[in-house]
Amino acid sequence: MLTSITYTAVLDVSRATAEHLAKLLGEHRERLGTRKGTRALGPFKQAVLVLRWFIDGTRLVQLARDNGISAPTAYRYLHEGLTVLADHAPDLSTALERAAAAGYTHLNLDGTVIRTDRVAAAGPNGADLW
Repeated sequence: MLTSITYTAVLDVSRATAEHLAKLLGEHRERLGTRKGTRALGPFKQAVLVLRWFIDGTRLVQLARDNGISAPTAYRYLHEGLTVLADHAPDLSTALERAAAAGYTHLNLDGTVIRTDRVAAAGPNGADLW
């Protein structure tokens, strides 16, 4: 017999970040003319779903199950969230200007973050091998 275990988890992101994304999602729904109460998840829960996918890499079937929605709905909510974020992202020149003003020495422009357990090691000309 299959049993389920319910547990509480903490998402390592500020509440302000989740609330900001929820605000953007709510504004997006208003532009679409979505009536209140017609979605399975409110904007805040949808924001948390998107952030869990980004931060923890939570599988969509798990996100769907945790929120009591179907997998296709979870995919739709995720892609809607990605679209909303992309619509508010700065263009390349603005991002480069902001990074230069902030004094950043490195940028990740394609959004790919590769997790590794490697330790930084100096390579040729002082460059990081990893």
